[in-house]
Amino acid sequence: MKIYNQKTVISPDIQVLKSQQHTIGLVPTMGALHHGHLALVKKALHDNNYVVVSIFVNPTQFDNTNDLSKYPRTLNNDVELLKTLNENNRILVYAPSVDDIYEGDIISQDYKFGGIEFEMEGRFRKGHFDGVGTIVKRLFDILKPDKAYFGKKDFQQLQIVKALVRNYDMPVNIVGCEIHRESDGLAMSSRNARLTEEYRQAAPFIYKTLKTAKAKFGTESANKITEWVENQFAKHDLLKLEYFIIADIETLKPVKRKSNKKSYRAFIAVYADDIRLIDNIALN
Repeated sequence: MKIYNQKTVISPDIQVLKSQQHTIGLVPTMGALHHGHLALVKKALHDNNYVVVSIFVNPTQFDNTNDLSKYPRTLNNDVELLKTLNENNRILVYAPSVDDIYEGDIISQDYKFGGIEFEMEGRFRKGHFDGVGTIVKRLFDILKPDKAYFGKKDFQQLQIVKALVRNYDMPVNIVGCEIHRESDGLAMSSRNARLTEEYRQAAPFIYKTLKTAKAKFGTESANKITEWVENQFAKHDLLKLEYFIIADIETLKPVKRKSNKKSYRAFIAVYADDIRLIDNIALN
C-alpha cells in the first residue's frame, strides 16, 4: 500500500489514474480508524476503481486545544487495518503534515452555508464548520475525487459538505453512509477509544434514549420529547447532556410544529467526562 505525505507527490499519481479513465473515491478521516470507517472504504471500493483514504487531524476544526492534543493518532494501526481491504492495491493513503495542507498558515476560510452552520454543532463549537469546509475543499482540490464518502453520524457535517459542493460547483458526488454501531448501540467513533470502562458501559444510554425519542415522535410534540430527554440525562450519574434537538433535515432548524411533508432527525451531544460524543437518528 502506497502512503503519501505530500500533495505534490499524490496529485500527479491521481492525474495519471484519471487520464486512464479510472474513477477515484475519497474517504476523508482523522485517523484512529474503526469498522465504521472501513464500511465507508468498502462502499468506496465497490463504487470506484481506486480509493484515497486521507488521514489528517485537522487543527482548524477544533475549538478546544485540549481536545485536539488528546485526539488519538494511530497511523500505523490505521494502515494495517486498511491493508485488510487492499486487494489489487486499490487503496492509496494520504497522510499529510499540517504544513503540507496549510503551508504555514493554519487558519480557516470563512464560509456561508445558508445558515445551517449556525445550528447545533455550530452553536456549540465556534468556527468548527469553517474548519471543516477549509479542509474538505483543500482535499477535493488536491485529490480530485469523483465521489466522497461521509458517515451520517456527523449528519450536519454531511449537509455542510453538500452545501460546499453546491456553492463552489465542485464536480464531486457526495455519498452519505449509514451510522455503524457497536453491538450495544453506541455509535462508532474514534473518541470511543478514550472512554474509561465505566463511561464506556454508560455510553449506550445515548442511543437507547434516541430510540425512545423516536418511538415518542409519533404521538408527542417535539417540546415534550426534548423535555423528557433532558430529564433523563439530568438523572444520569455520569453522562452530561450538551444538547438534544429535533430538527428538519434540510434547514437543521429545531422543529416547532411537525409536518407530514418534512423529514426530521433527533440530534444529541453528550459529555462522558471530558469526551464529547454525538449521535442522531431518523424520526420519520
